Amino acid sequence: MPVPLEPPVAPRRPEPRVHHGDTFVDPYAWMRHKDDPEFLAYLEAENAWTETVTAPLAGLREELFNDISVRTRQTDLSVPDFARHDGLGEFWYYARTTEGLDYASLYRCPATGRDAMPDPDADVPAGEHLLLDVQALSEGHDFFALGCFDISPDGRRAAYSVDTEGDERYHLYFLDLLTGELLPDEVEEVAGGGTWAGNGAFCYLTVDDAWRPDRLWRHTLGTTGDDELLYTEADERFWLGVDSSRDHRWVHVAAASKTSTEAWLLDTTDPDAVLRSVAPRRDDVEYDVEVAGDRLFIVHNDGAPDFALAEAPLAASSPEEWRTLRAGEPGVRLLGVTAYDRVLVLSLRREGLQVVALRHRDADGNPGPEVEIGFDEPLYQVDADDGDEADTDRIRLHYQSMVTPDQVLEYALADGSRTVLRQRPVLDHPDHGPYRPSDYVQRREWATAEDGTRVPLSLVYRRDLPLDGSAGCLLYGYGAYEISIPPTFSIARLSLLDRGYVHAIAHVRGGGELGRAWYEGGKLAAKQNTFTDFIACARHLVARRYTSVPRLVAEGGSAGGLLIGAAVNLAPDAFGAVHAAVPFVDALTTMLNPELPLTVSEWEEWGDPLHDAEAYARMRGYSPYENVRAGQYPAILVTASLNDTRVEVTEPAKWVARLRHDSGSRRPVLLRTELTAGHGGSSGRYSAWRDAAFEVAWMIDATSPRPSGAPQEGPG
Repeated sequence: MPVPLEPPVAPRRPEPRVHHGDTFVDPYAWMRHKDDPEFLAYLEAENAWTETVTAPLAGLREELFNDISVRTRQTDLSVPDFARHDGLGEFWYYARTTEGLDYASLYRCPATGRDAMPDPDADVPAGEHLLLDVQALSEGHDFFALGCFDISPDGRRAAYSVDTEGDERYHLYFLDLLTGELLPDEVEEVAGGGTWAGNGAFCYLTVDDAWRPDRLWRHTLGTTGDDELLYTEADERFWLGVDSSRDHRWVHVAAASKTSTEAWLLDTTDPDAVLRSVAPRRDDVEYDVEVAGDRLFIVHNDGAPDFALAEAPLAASSPEEWRTLRAGEPGVRLLGVTAYDRVLVLSLRREGLQVVALRHRDADGNPGPEVEIGFDEPLYQVDADDGDEADTDRIRLHYQSMVTPDQVLEYALADGSRTVLRQRPVLDHPDHGPYRPSDYVQRREWATAEDGTRVPLSLVYRRDLPLDGSAGCLLYGYGAYEISIPPTFSIARLSLLDRGYVHAIAHVRGGGELGRAWYEGGKLAAKQNTFTDFIACARHLVARRYTSVPRLVAEGGSAGGLLIGAAVNLAPDAFGAVHAAVPFVDALTTMLNPELPLTVSEWEEWGDPLHDAEAYARMRGYSPYENVRAGQYPAILVTASLNDTRVEVTEPAKWVARLRHDSGSRRPVLLRTELTAGHGGSSGRYSAWRDAAFEVAWMIDATSPRPSGAPQEGPG
């Protein structure tokens, strides 16, 4: 193939788009036909151009890939989970990775009680049984992902689903775990999740044309013909989820929009049972249900913006039956509750950090005072495991920070003692030596937004790094859906830190770090705050001499890609480079088309520009694609996936073409599309490491100091 000398030039075929009296002429609307051979050829040409431009970075890419490889224990065992199956016995369940293989396979071995856990450094445990050879299943597929792997309550069967395209349409299979044989039962085109309804039936979801899980089905093993349709969600704003209670008696079904929820329970012990609503849906009221034997625990925002905890009878069917156990606390977001026989485990978020709190239960099951589990580091992330055993004297916690590799802790309920069951190993690097957390510093900074709001940042860098403005810096942001970006550990990040970079997370409004008000301060009419918060964080890092503008790279993906695109339009002078991953940059066009996946359900997040002139004007003012302006932009790398159903590949492709044509910037704009992947990118771990190495190498090059007078049109 001849080497291209110039970036591809996308044909311009202007099409007017008229809404609410506004006409926008879209020169690249033809790219909406993503199966068009011309468009596919354009994506391939963009890939060829990106490969040509970045070819000088091949050596650095290989270094970075090797960094990840040598620091990662590639043959390893996950921390086993304990399970007891009546009539079959006790087992440990775990996943095993093997050096050279992309996918972990799933195993179990007999257990002799909860205190005899298999040792990951020992030989193969006695009686080990391979349940699912995921690597073998992936053979012949460029993409492979498990949607679910769910063991039946009696431990004799498993249901699992696979996606081999990246479009999140799964094929459901059933496996006899005693013989290793596949059962003849199969279901095509299902959503990713599902749950057992007893030992002989399985509940699963299917999606509508807009990729919305809208129908709940029950398949009885061994039957042919149509499965039983249990529920159809007609409201296009709502999507369905399904799970089961800890004792496997109840199937729990939830319908959720961005602002409202409704939950139902189905008694699997009664063949004539029908779904029973726990409380009818109400606008702007969200609730979640935890089944706990003879009662329900309900986390809700009815009169409590940051959510409250209530208790209700098992048969409850209205909010009048809810009794408050924990009133809402402004600014402290109650995320959820897990109910065991001896304790309630609460998950909270305060000041941008997740917190786990316990309420021990008395002999009647009533919860006592709240006690938080404390940790010493200034930044960290902790999650409580949702264990399967109701009668337990211990819980598991998953803990990590920006300098502490992730740990699985066992917490004894009797005395609060903690045992580290496993910490992710970070192997010695031949050049950098052993990993020592004390070599790094993590800290919290606060930027000041345009309106005076203080915006938190989480930072990590090497202790010996000079903070004189000479360091490189990666600033990451998201800012949507009340999703918080936690201060977690990353082996891949060490490659940046050890090359003299600061890594910073901007906890901008639109996320959930500081409670529900923080989220609402960055959505709908307040969405502009998300973008200006991020710019304020970038300028703060420069002002505090953590970095300088030429050495600052911004990164965000999906809705975070919208953040990146909008911020770079508003302040192109604030960044030296940007990486936008599967970016939601043609947001207005997408929100105007209710036939696209997710659009109708997303109106409660962004607004409905199709029917609301104010929402249209607001999105018209910030949507990155419509607001590209003439002038110097930073170097830009855009990564996308052809089979992405969440952000159509059309969006990043259009944005790149418009940036090149309209901005007149001398810095390169590159598009790299995975042609066999979905929203999450490559599925195999080695491919994912190579993708990470590609992106980090580009960032390093794009923000490396240039000799005085050197051109800025090079690889980065």
